Amino acid sequence: MDLLDAHLIPAVDGVAFGLLLFVVAAGLSLAFGTAGVLNLSHGTLYAIGAYTGAELSDGTWGGLALGLAAGTAAACVAGAGLSAATAPLARRGHLAQALLTFGLALIGGDLLIQLFGADELPVRVPEALDSSVMLLGHRYPAYRLCFIVMAVLLAAFGTWVLTRTRMGAAVRAAADDPQMLAATGHNPRAVHTGVLAAAGALAGAAGVLGAPILGPGPGTSENVLMLSLVVVVLGGLRSLWATFFAAVAVGEVQTLGVSLVPDLAPYLLFAAMAAVLVLRSRFAEPATAHGPEGPAPDPIARLRGHLAGRLRRRPRGTPGTAEATAASGAAEAPGAAGTSGAYRAAEAAGADRAGAAPRGYGNRVPKWIGRLPGGTAWRQAAPLLVLLVVLISLPALLDAYSISLAGSALALGLLAVSVTILTGYAGLPTLGQTAPFAVGAYATANLADAGWTVGPVQIVLSALAAAVFSAVVGPAVIRARGTTVLMITLAVGELTGAVVNQLKSVTGGADGLVGFPATRALWGGEGMLEESELYNYALVVAVVAVSITLLVLRSPAGKLLTGTRGAEARMRASGHPVGRYLLVAHICAGALAGVGGSLMVTVQQYLSPADVGFEIAAFALLAVVIGGTTSVIGALLGAGLIVATRDWVAGSWPGHGPLLLGVLFVATVYVLPRGLAGLRGGSGGGHGRSSGAPVPEDRPPSAPTPNPAGKVSP
Repeated sequence: MDLLDAHLIPAVDGVAFGLLLFVVAAGLSLAFGTAGVLNLSHGTLYAIGAYTGAELSDGTWGGLALGLAAGTAAACVAGAGLSAATAPLARRGHLAQALLTFGLALIGGDLLIQLFGADELPVRVPEALDSSVMLLGHRYPAYRLCFIVMAVLLAAFGTWVLTRTRMGAAVRAAADDPQMLAATGHNPRAVHTGVLAAAGALAGAAGVLGAPILGPGPGTSENVLMLSLVVVVLGGLRSLWATFFAAVAVGEVQTLGVSLVPDLAPYLLFAAMAAVLVLRSRFAEPATAHGPEGPAPDPIARLRGHLAGRLRRRPRGTPGTAEATAASGAAEAPGAAGTSGAYRAAEAAGADRAGAAPRGYGNRVPKWIGRLPGGTAWRQAAPLLVLLVVLISLPALLDAYSISLAGSALALGLLAVSVTILTGYAGLPTLGQTAPFAVGAYATANLADAGWTVGPVQIVLSALAAAVFSAVVGPAVIRARGTTVLMITLAVGELTGAVVNQLKSVTGGADGLVGFPATRALWGGEGMLEESELYNYALVVAVVAVSITLLVLRSPAGKLLTGTRGAEARMRASGHPVGRYLLVAHICAGALAGVGGSLMVTVQQYLSPADVGFEIAAFALLAVVIGGTTSVIGALLGAGLIVATRDWVAGSWPGHGPLLLGVLFVATVYVLPRGLAGLRGGSGGGHGRSSGAPVPEDRPPSAPTPNPAGKVSP
């Protein structure tokens, strides 16, 4: 009884906090489970309500009611706007939605700071609620008890609406069978907009009512989003009551867990999230389709392709031929002599996919190059050589600060290339590749602090540590597909972040690491301190790492990986160990990310948790989308564009870096649906399709897979 009495207040606080998360997570679950939108700006909708309510609160009942109405309405309008923003992405999968909504979250967060300031706003509640009541011999805030009652009533009302009303039936039908809903005379698009508006209203109302508990301020939206994702994963998407109990459990871990097991509390939530996702993927049917979904019709791309076809005659051996060869290879029966039909399909399609300079680049290279001995190789190598010449000349053209940024871009570029391997080639979209990146970074920092300052030694040991880490977590990732992979890798990344903050003896905690000896390029050399020296070292390491990556991706092993992504069922039927291929790819990508982390530490000469956090993972994924999901050089260019926007362009407009990055996210999703690699062929189909294909999403094993021609095949 003494133990119960000592922890009574934290336990009740956990219920209040959990119910706050329930109100937010109910909207997120509604948007994802019913409208099919993976909304990473849901925390910003909460912040809109919280800031609005705090601004209008004056300590009276009228102020509370006005703030609740205004905050709910503002977030509701934002939710409806989100419906319009995501409508063009309906057939492009959850990866495009995640990037778009994350960009909108960056833009919205910057605008909220400009409107309300960067400091946490005080929230005043009516005097009757700004008091304490006796609860089993303890004084407890009256407002929190009132909030608990309101949240329970909201859960009961929401369940009644979804299960007992015509509106709820339409919402369920929109999720399960939109064609049947349309046949009954309802507009699925209107239902979709209404669902997202309702989800926004829930988040806004939670922000207003929850502001006295979790007030508006820097980092609030990110914290709310992460915890809401955990609730949705634990509770599922089909039952509000399951979400209710999951939210209460998360709230208890966040409050009571801190008082009972403070050392384990930071890991419990995301560990539970990862465990649930892994178990679900283990007991689910193995994915039979691992390839990309067909993209939505793009009228701009069609017009661009039509004009390009008029202006330039397509040479023989174009990517369209390769796609046709891939299609015919995929139709062959498995088990043919020597190699399977899937392998030949992978070989045909992978010839244009495996690397940074596919044949489409030949259209931009002088014709005489093609007549040289080994002309095809020259065509493929020309973009690499041009990029290398530009990178080598940068120290002579830029100032010291810009050279340092270029070195950081190379480090982020290697991280992006590792994401390309997993997302573009293995078909495993990841938001957690910063985990092996962090392992490599902290390994290099600690090696330097221990006196191991030779660059090649740091690179090899950091890559090895990251590879071991990826081998440990790989089995939990490679079984899942689509959005589940995003969530599992997100959980892995957040768990790694928790370790970084807790293991201060190794990582320095929130303060990070600084002051370790400078890296030496070779044995017997001096430590590199000049920006040009550090950049040249980073360039050499990046060139070697990218060259090895391209050689592997263009080898038979790379073609098998491409076949695994594009025709997994056929590969399995042909006897190929698909799981082993994916695990090896995961380990190799982790090693490459570790090399990138090592380079980042060498170039920056300091390391903080922000350098390996969720935002960097999102930036790496954006770099891949900018370049085209299977373009290695495109990933490097995308990383350079992100670093230039975040650190160089934003330098002329201080305080607005998130806004500029958010605009870059949004513009990339809309303007470059297939990335930079999709522009090289000059058309919206054919070769561009293979380079910038959307990431596969979760769907039943029997679901048909659209092909590049727009027809549906089983």
